[in-house]
Amino acid sequence: MSGRQSVQISGFAHRNPVPAASRIGPYVYSGVLAGRDPQTQQTPDTLDEQVVLLFDRFRELMHAVGGSLDDIIKITFWVLDYRDREAINREWERAFPDPTSRPARQVMAAHLDEGTRVHADLVAILPHDPTLGVST
Repeated sequence: MSGRQSVQISGFAHRNPVPAASRIGPYVYSGVLAGRDPQTQQTPDTLDEQVVLLFDRFRELMHAVGGSLDDIIKITFWVLDYRDREAINREWERAFPDPTSRPARQVMAAHLDEGTRVHADLVAILPHDPTLGVST
């Protein structure tokens, strides 16, 4: 199996020295992703706006590794209000319209800072790893 690769996405950086995600072969694990505007680096006020931007980060990350949303196997969300899932559900159904082919999902309550209302991370398995020359 190939070595680990750090994955960066434009307009997104952690304050600490960590990448947006890490990949080994077909396996991709993200760090914490947030619904921050990549151009302004500002966090919108509403959960709805933050969730839309968060799903944009999912798409951008999956594109950066040569995959798509279809390769995501699990997403974990952390929210201020554990029961506040309407915005997540709306984008979830838009991103994953087929109820027979959706990733696993977990939503947990968290103490978030600086106006952030949602964080998430994802796990993906890419169907083909060009560094190995084999399909998984």
